[in-house]
Amino acid sequence: MRITKPAYRALIWTLLLLCTPAIAKASMGPKAQVLETTFDFGEIFEDRELTHTFVIKNIGDALLEIKDIDSDCACTAADSDRRIPPGGVGRITLTIAPYSVLRQFTKKTTVFFNDPDHPQVVLTMKGYGKPFIEIQPSHIIRFRGKPGEELKGQVRFTSHLPVPWEIKEFKTNIPQFIDVNVKAEQPGKIYVVEVRNKRQEAGNYAGLIELFTTSEKRPRLIMRVFGELSIPSSQGQ
Repeated sequence: MRITKPAYRALIWTLLLLCTPAIAKASMGPKAQVLETTFDFGEIFEDRELTHTFVIKNIGDALLEIKDIDSDCACTAADSDRRIPPGGVGRITLTIAPYSVLRQFTKKTTVFFNDPDHPQVVLTMKGYGKPFIEIQPSHIIRFRGKPGEELKGQVRFTSHLPVPWEIKEFKTNIPQFIDVNVKAEQPGKIYVVEVRNKRQEAGNYAGLIELFTTSEKRPRLIMRVFGELSIPSSQGQ
């Protein structure tokens, strides 16, 4: 039986395919897939420990390693699965220490992988930290003026505690320079501290007022007072 040229070529290609080892599939290497990069805690109180776990998938065909984790704040601690096998899932848990956030906050943590195409990712935790005791306008009072002028200021303390609280007493280390009066604007919730300068001669002073409360979370509050009394140069000549 005579074999035609097309049949002969087909036979040769078939033999080559049967005798040649299969070409290995190109390796993908480790590949990190981060399912979520930002988490919003919303409104929280400042005393809470804030914890969130981010999930990392390895969609590659080689071991994925977390080489380093770098947070932008010392208040943020990290715990993670450092080695994630192909097709596996790992977790990075970030924790912000209590009393480390206030008002609008954003904490960022950079994670470094051995993934050549995706070597790092930034994980963000944000929210709004509410103080238990809100101080307005500031915990600092400054008196600037001339001796004999009436100089006074006040600070309002508003509680966001779930139970009533009160300022039960106070003390100051500069009683010779200031008078202090504490009054309840809304008993159990809002207190106002009024401070009046009583120094009559020129000069400067600085001191503090300690407020003692019925709250276990905020048993002591501090106010600072600065006085700058001077005589205008035209009067001093």
